[in-house]
Amino acid sequence: MKRDAKFWYSMVVFQLLFGLVVFAFTREYYRQEAGGVSSRSSMVQQRNSDWSVGIGGSEFAWLGSQTSNSVPTEDPVEISRRADEYFANRQYGQAAAMYERLLAFNPDDGEIHNNLGLTLHYLGRSTEALDRLEEGAAVDPQNQRIWLTLGYVNSALGNTGQAREALTNAIQTGSDESIRQSAKKMLEALP
Repeated sequence: MKRDAKFWYSMVVFQLLFGLVVFAFTREYYRQEAGGVSSRSSMVQQRNSDWSVGIGGSEFAWLGSQTSNSVPTEDPVEISRRADEYFANRQYGQAAAMYERLLAFNPDDGEIHNNLGLTLHYLGRSTEALDRLEEGAAVDPQNQRIWLTLGYVNSALGNTGQAREALTNAIQTGSDESIRQSAKKMLEALP
C-alpha cells in the first residue's frame, strides 16, 4: 500500500506535536520532582540536626568537606560564603563545619568566633558556644557583636550576671548603634 505525501506530512506533524506534548509533561514532572527533592532535603536536614549535637569540631570539619555542594575548597572567601549561606538556611551543622574551617585560617577573628558560637547555640550546644564566644572576646575584645551574642546566650541559659556584664560591654564597646540598641533592650529585659 503506497502512501502519498499528504499522509507522510501529517505523520511528521503528528510526531512533532506528540513529542512536544511528551516533552512538556515530562519537563513539568521533573520540575515538580526537583522542587519536592529540595523541600524534602531541607526537612531531612532539619530532622538530622538533632544527631549533630554530639559531634566535635574535627568531625564538623570533616562533615563540612563532605556535605558542601561542590568540590571542597580552601578559599576562605568561598568557605565564608558557604558558612553564611548554610546559616541563613538554618543548616547549622554545615554552617558550624564551615566556621570551624574558617577559624583554622584566622583564629584571632572575633566575627568567626561569634558566628560559630551562635551556630553552636542553635545546635543546642550552648556550653561549647559560650567557650567559643569567650575565646573570641578574649582575642578581639573590641568586637561589639561578640559581646551582644555572649549576652544573648548567657541570658538564654539563665546566667543573668554574665549576660548583664556582656550586654554592658556591648553597649560600651564599638560604634554600631543597632547593636547598642539591641544590647540595651536585652539588658532591660533581664530579670
